[in-house]
Amino acid sequence: MNDVSEFWAAALRRVWGLDARLSRLDGEYDLNFLVQATNGQDYVLKVMRAGCDSQLVDLQIKALEHIAAEAPGLPFPKVIPGLDGGLLLQIDDDAGRPRLAWLLERLPGRCYAKTVPKSEDLILKLGRVLGATDRALERFSHPGLERPEFKWDLTQAGWIADKLDAVADPDRAALLREICAQFDAVADMLAELPRQAIHNDVNDYNILVEGELSERRQVSGLIDLGDMCAAPRVCELAIAGAYVVLDYPRPERALAALVRGYHAANRLRPQEVDLLWPLLRMRLAVSVVNSTLMATENPDDPYVTISQAPAWRFLEDGSVNGELMSARLRAVCGLPVTDGAERIHAYLAEHRGQFAQLLGQDLSDVPMGSLSVENSTWPQNPFHMPLDEAARVGAEFGDGLWLGYYNEPRLIYAEPAFRKGPWKASDRRTVHLAVDVFAPAGTPLLAPLSGRVEAVENRANHLDYGGVVILHHETPEGDAFYTLYGHLDPEVCDRLKPGDPVAQGAAFARLGDAGQNGGWAPHVHFQLALTTDGMQADWPGVADPDELDLWHAVCPNPAALLNLPDEKVFYRPTDKAEILNKRRAHFGGNLSLTYDDPVMLVRGWKHHLFDEWGRPYLDAYNNVPHVGHAHPRIQAVAADQLKRMNSNTRYLHPAQVEFADKLLSKLPEHLQVCFFVNSGTEANELALRLARAHSGAKGMVTPDHGYHGNTNAAVAISAYKFNKPGGVGQADWVELVEVADDYRGRFKRDDPDRAQKYADLVDDAIAALQRKGHGVAGFIAETFPSVGGQIIPPKGYLPAVYEKIRAAGGVCIADEVQTGLGRLGEYYFGFEHQGASPDIVVLGKPIGNGHPLGVLVTTRDIADSFDNGIEFFSTFGGSTLSCRIGKEVLDIVDDEGLQENARVMGARLMDGLRAIEAEFACVGDVRGMGLFLGVELINPDGSEGTEICRYVKNRMRDHRILIGSEGPKDNILKIRPPLTIEAEDVDMILWALRSVLAEVGDYAPAPVCDHSHHHDGCGCC
Repeated sequence: MNDVSEFWAAALRRVWGLDARLSRLDGEYDLNFLVQATNGQDYVLKVMRAGCDSQLVDLQIKALEHIAAEAPGLPFPKVIPGLDGGLLLQIDDDAGRPRLAWLLERLPGRCYAKTVPKSEDLILKLGRVLGATDRALERFSHPGLERPEFKWDLTQAGWIADKLDAVADPDRAALLREICAQFDAVADMLAELPRQAIHNDVNDYNILVEGELSERRQVSGLIDLGDMCAAPRVCELAIAGAYVVLDYPRPERALAALVRGYHAANRLRPQEVDLLWPLLRMRLAVSVVNSTLMATENPDDPYVTISQAPAWRFLEDGSVNGELMSARLRAVCGLPVTDGAERIHAYLAEHRGQFAQLLGQDLSDVPMGSLSVENSTWPQNPFHMPLDEAARVGAEFGDGLWLGYYNEPRLIYAEPAFRKGPWKASDRRTVHLAVDVFAPAGTPLLAPLSGRVEAVENRANHLDYGGVVILHHETPEGDAFYTLYGHLDPEVCDRLKPGDPVAQGAAFARLGDAGQNGGWAPHVHFQLALTTDGMQADWPGVADPDELDLWHAVCPNPAALLNLPDEKVFYRPTDKAEILNKRRAHFGGNLSLTYDDPVMLVRGWKHHLFDEWGRPYLDAYNNVPHVGHAHPRIQAVAADQLKRMNSNTRYLHPAQVEFADKLLSKLPEHLQVCFFVNSGTEANELALRLARAHSGAKGMVTPDHGYHGNTNAAVAISAYKFNKPGGVGQADWVELVEVADDYRGRFKRDDPDRAQKYADLVDDAIAALQRKGHGVAGFIAETFPSVGGQIIPPKGYLPAVYEKIRAAGGVCIADEVQTGLGRLGEYYFGFEHQGASPDIVVLGKPIGNGHPLGVLVTTRDIADSFDNGIEFFSTFGGSTLSCRIGKEVLDIVDDEGLQENARVMGARLMDGLRAIEAEFACVGDVRGMGLFLGVELINPDGSEGTEICRYVKNRMRDHRILIGSEGPKDNILKIRPPLTIEAEDVDMILWALRSVLAEVGDYAPAPVCDHSHHHDGCGCC
């Protein structure tokens, strides 16, 4: 401690009776100390500047006491009395000047500014705390709340209008004048609102947050009431919102979460919600003007202008739709989206059945047709809709009338214009906000009710509306609402103009054909809107599924105008929670689900997957769809063969030998005999039988933490399974050897002889099996151990092992399920990298691209040893369907250059991962080959970062990227996407991983204390 700290430590002992170590904290005018007392508690000592008005401090103390009495659960610090019972004490400082001092409980957590990620869930919780705080302060009064000429009182913010000349940039000055004008426009409304005590400075340094990595974040403290004043409560919310939105990737959603939380605790009125946006912008304007003036006074202080940057970034960001903000915030509060919304809904409900029929006929019995992501495969490629497909959308429903759903998530909105970010897996708009009526081109449309033309246009862009009309309507009370009719014959533009009246039942347009209506199958897109603020004539016809609060309120179900019940046209996707509950009821508890919040996936294409709402995910994990999800050639082959027949290997069929010929062409010449089975598990089980038949022995050697399947025998050679808690344990005929991991194993990469040293570990295993009388039937290993942690053994390891096994009479089995068929880029199989020549090769999962198929390939000698007169037969292994699919997968790898793509994309990914490794201390190792990659995450002490890995995996899922985790301590990220992955997708993985690792920061797991002497302040845990 320095002299100042030591002085106040002595004062602390004298006045509060606490022995403690003091450390200085930041403070603009006052002295602030962190107090670490010997009683094991932490406090904050505040020593006010000389001459400080005692009323200012008394206001804060009284407010804290009031909150503690009214709402003791709120996270505010308690004021600690001195030995004499006083809360605000006068103490002479080391210069003899009287200073006001007070002691506060120190609250846990870190400041919000340094908290990552700032999730919408956390922001919602902050809103709840703010709402509850303001409710608690409603009845608090104190003379210090009235602060005339207080620059941070938002109701007095107009003072900046006379200071704008200090802002040299003319564009910025003009922007600030616009904000001031908008503030002036609402000043009278603001003045009419009731005033109460508010915190008035809930900025990101005055909010404390608890929670590490995967723990749920909680608001653990609100501190520093030094700017308290009396003002309308909406000012509190606007000030907090001004900080919450800064540098947030979706600022409007952050603000909506804050307001939703506040409203849940302290109900807002619509007029208050409407004030939030202009007040929020005005608060930021006050901030930048104030800091500009401070910079003039302190020209050598760069921080003053640097601190403006986030505010300017937000204010100058044109992507936030401020005109739509009131509707957005009203919607999340469940308030009417416009002042007349409830009257409009009542009018539509009352007149349902009385509106003119849109197509001149009753639609009650017209069938519904679903284009949803669950029920439809339009388009084949969810990232591109060719015109020939668009013109045939819904062809399966026939040429007659049919209706398309409102609220239906669809993938037909495939083009980049529907994306809300730079990546294919970015948020996208998928949910239909209208009802479609499909009918022949030329069908006339009749106005459901009278109105006037608001807009009429021909939007001729690819897959746009073609001809489109918007009509303006009013209820008898004068409340305006609007209807939109899209995909019309553009001739309507020659007949109608804005302002034209349209009578109820009048034919005002007709459906266009695909050459006129934007390229679509003929239909009308019929949409209702209660406001056009922020949209004007450019209505979104589809919405982001995560913004349906807003768009359901602005563009509600138009069924009433079609004289239909709402339920007929309202689409309800499968409920994920219901599916999860049924799964738990009907399946075993050890059937695991990935991610803390599981995903429900219903469509796929190449290396992307889609959930029930059409949200896209980049699949960087699933190696089973080797050549990509939903490959058209595999679809075609499967459909073609199922039209013909599907039989087994008891009958001749050319598909069987064609598949064998293709596969054997990729393997060494000594491997000549194929066994077709249903899975890698079955192939490994069969490999054990072949090894034992050929060797006459029983014992097996295998690396630790391997995985070869889920049958009894396969589990017995899978330490990943049998060694887990509750596992069956190691069989007497199995010997484990250490995985050849030259990062974490006993022989490291700086040892040039590590391959031979790891291979030599097999000697003891062989000896043990021979000693127990089992002999050596063989050695089985994942060529590159995958569940062991994406390990690449040092070159030369497998040949040395194979030599020892063969010398003992055993058979060498290469499990290539994870690594074979071109995934490694440079090599078609992993054993090629090793320079090894296995006796048996096992293939599974990827060779069928999702179809259940496994293959064992071996030598003629071993096959002959197994041919003991007992028939080998697998009912579906080697079926005609399976053989055609298996060969097609191999052909696609060749025809589409996917092995080369694995090499190029793998190198791009590896280069990026190594750059990340150099940047983040929690990345201990990056390893792999082609598209078989692992990232080992570690704690600061070098131990396995299991919690870090879990956090990263779940946060990558939040970024719409699916990756896995493996390793004995589950601390290794596993990246093994379908071989179709592209450069854009690699860059997304690297961008997201860098962002997530930055959130990890300096995390270290809490030390485990084995002491039995816990006492206050022991410091050991």
